[in-house]
Amino acid sequence: MALATPAAGHAADGPAAVGHHPSPAQQMQIRRVGLWLFFFSETFLFGLLFSVRFFLAGTGAEHLNQTLGLAITIILLLSSVSAYTFETAIEHDRRGVAGWALAITILLGLVFAGGVAWEWSIAEFSRGQIFGTAFFTMTGVHAAHVVSGVGLFILVGIQMARGRFGSKDYWPVSGTVMYWHFVDVVWVFYYPALYLVQGVE
Repeated sequence: MALATPAAGHAADGPAAVGHHPSPAQQMQIRRVGLWLFFFSETFLFGLLFSVRFFLAGTGAEHLNQTLGLAITIILLLSSVSAYTFETAIEHDRRGVAGWALAITILLGLVFAGGVAWEWSIAEFSRGQIFGTAFFTMTGVHAAHVVSGVGLFILVGIQMARGRFGSKDYWPVSGTVMYWHFVDVVWVFYYPALYLVQGVE
């Protein structure tokens, strides 16, 4: 009896241990939930900065380059289109189209970040001013997310060049594109708050 008990225990533990491993569908669900929780936490960060802009400066603002602001906004929105094209091409195993769409997305992201840096260099106000504190913080944090998104796309591109990703395995691509869309949506709110609300107090 004493010897039979451990054997029975091992037999019972075997199937249970295997059953604890999530299936591929469950793993995908866990990843999606994790990503959405990350977006939820990031929303608090960006939302706090958005509210601080009006808490500190009200509806007043310093002079900004409106043409530049509109241009970089259009560039970022276009990058969402190319990112979506990249993801769709991967889903349908169109690697040639995916490569071009990925390159365009990375280029547009870098141009946007460069536009923000240019705006900083020509700004007629300083970080010590009330509006300047809000402007440089909001655009700086957002630009950092754009640059990190570009970095993720570069890593995805390296993996794609090594033959990874296709119609049956593209979660890293989808996750990166979703992150990019999230960052773009944030700018849709930041742009009018910083550039279009001007001098109304």
